[in-house]
Amino acid sequence: MYTSGYANRSTSLSSTAGNVAQKSVGSVSTGLISEVVYREDQPLLTQLLLLPLLQQLGQQSRWQLWLTPQQKLSREWVQSAGLPLTKVMQINQLSPCDTVESMIRALRTGNYSVVIGWLPDELTEEEHLRLTEAAEEGNAIGFIMRPVHPDSYRRGQLSGLKIHSNLYH
Repeated sequence: MYTSGYANRSTSLSSTAGNVAQKSVGSVSTGLISEVVYREDQPLLTQLLLLPLLQQLGQQSRWQLWLTPQQKLSREWVQSAGLPLTKVMQINQLSPCDTVESMIRALRTGNYSVVIGWLPDELTEEEHLRLTEAAEEGNAIGFIMRPVHPDSYRRGQLSGLKIHSNLYH
């Protein structure tokens, strides 16, 4: 089973995400792999969901590793987002296969509080298992960022894990 989030459902979640991040990051005792499915035409919504958690993780002494496909992170954006410029590392232009392997190696080291990798397709069960084991070994969080393809917008609701919470009922 995969932990998946559909990031662009609602903007009202950002304050809730920040509160959860503040309460849970200090008590993270094992690793976690989560997949964030997002729409490329709405990057702001994804940022609103992830930034509070990344800001909180930035208070740890460990690094944040960004494995990006093409684009280079802007120093100005990192600073304006409230992320610690001295703790953010980026490697870009990796192939999807190299991204998964790099994430596994980085998560396993324990040097990173979070490792973020962009992949075009869903993980296989084996890849997810290997990533989860590496995150647990390194006591780190891994985010798989996966864009939703434009043709899936018209098909209706995406299949995935639905998390029901009393916060929204």
